[in-house]
Amino acid sequence: MTQPTRTGSDYPLHTAGVDEAGRGPLAGPVVAAAVILDPQRPIEGLADSKVLSPLRREVLARLIRERALCWGLGRAEAQEIDRLNILQASLLAMQRAVEALGRIPELVLVDGDRAPPLAYPVQTIVRGDATVQAISAASILAKVARDAEMSALDARYPGYAFARHKGYPTREHLLALDRLGVSPVHRLSFAPVRIRIK
Repeated sequence: MTQPTRTGSDYPLHTAGVDEAGRGPLAGPVVAAAVILDPQRPIEGLADSKVLSPLRREVLARLIRERALCWGLGRAEAQEIDRLNILQASLLAMQRAVEALGRIPELVLVDGDRAPPLAYPVQTIVRGDATVQAISAASILAKVARDAEMSALDARYPGYAFARHKGYPTREHLLALDRLGVSPVHRLSFAPVRIRIK
């Protein structure tokens, strides 16, 4: 596992890292996080959330919430995804996450090659979740928050196994769609869902 190589000392003090989770699933929101780390309270082991175990993500998410200068979450619901498309909904969730920080960032670093419209200086970084600690922290918070959301939706909509696959198009999920039909939290614009609408 590669450690992020850029720490907060490489950027202005109030630099926010931004990332999202949940672009690929067929159900649930896309969730974004923004994090401004505190260089006086470093967090060891930050990395792209996708390479971390669920338990490690939970531990790191707790440390991020405790030690970061500030953090915020944003989301776009399935209905917004259907209306805007997944890219625009992801950017909207990122914008909402930055607005939820409660402090004005000097610079916003966004994972990927597209950034939301913001009133602050913005820089996109492809694979930033693996190379920039603030973006790694955001990827972890977004993933943990979205996974918790999908577990809650599992209880509200039993039978789809949202807690296991988190809305991704697994065989189990597709079979549940065939058996149960489309739920209110499915993304109707996504082809595997759209073809199952009766």
